[in-house]
Amino acid sequence: MRPDKDQPFFIGYLGIPKQLVAFLSVFAVCFLVGLGLAALALSSTQNDPGDGGFQWGAPFEQSGILELQPYPVFRTPAADGAPAKTYMLSGQGKRGVFDQANRHKGQPVTLKGVPVRRGDLMMIQVGNVSASDSPDEGFTPAAPASLGRWRLSGEICDGKCYAGAMRPGSGIAHKACADLCITGGIPPVFVSTGPVAGRNFFLMTDKDGQVLGDQIRDLLALYIEIEGEVEQLDDLLVFKADFDTARVLR
Repeated sequence: MRPDKDQPFFIGYLGIPKQLVAFLSVFAVCFLVGLGLAALALSSTQNDPGDGGFQWGAPFEQSGILELQPYPVFRTPAADGAPAKTYMLSGQGKRGVFDQANRHKGQPVTLKGVPVRRGDLMMIQVGNVSASDSPDEGFTPAAPASLGRWRLSGEICDGKCYAGAMRPGSGIAHKACADLCITGGIPPVFVSTGPVAGRNFFLMTDKDGQVLGDQIRDLLALYIEIEGEVEQLDDLLVFKADFDTARVLR
């Protein structure tokens, strides 16, 4: 069979035959629209990473007292009508601030850093800790107040990334990062689906109030149910989790 000389045929070093221009134009438009719709469909199935992040424009500098509860926290007195507050702390990168906290534990200090915030969850990335020039002599941090035993459902995250240092800061995609951060000393946070005293974020310890160890690794980034005692440190809630009661829900 002899080829039809009038049938359009594309050759790379020649121009596109006029008969193919319309077909290729329609195909290109449909292909690009299809890619856009596919991207939109895939993105709509992802969890909202939240609006958290570093507050570079609002650096933190206050005087207060460093404590280990059992992770480093910074306690500040009530002032100008604002209540006393307790801040979780992290170092640069994936490191905690246990060294600084141990050196200044129980002492009045001035702490400078950058807040990382997502809703009610706030952590200070510490830049500098120094002895306070004007300590509040009458300030004694309040003792933890028990809110009873609770059964909570949610996810174990590292507090810094979930607060906005990484987006997303939760889920399977963040599991390895959370493991590194918590191993490095950044406080773990339990993100609950149900509130206690109006809050869904909890500094997490073991049932004896000690630093968490390997018992959480198999539970990171999973939706779990776990029981434990909840304590209140000013505006911060601490979840003393009993890992013997933990079970994976999905």
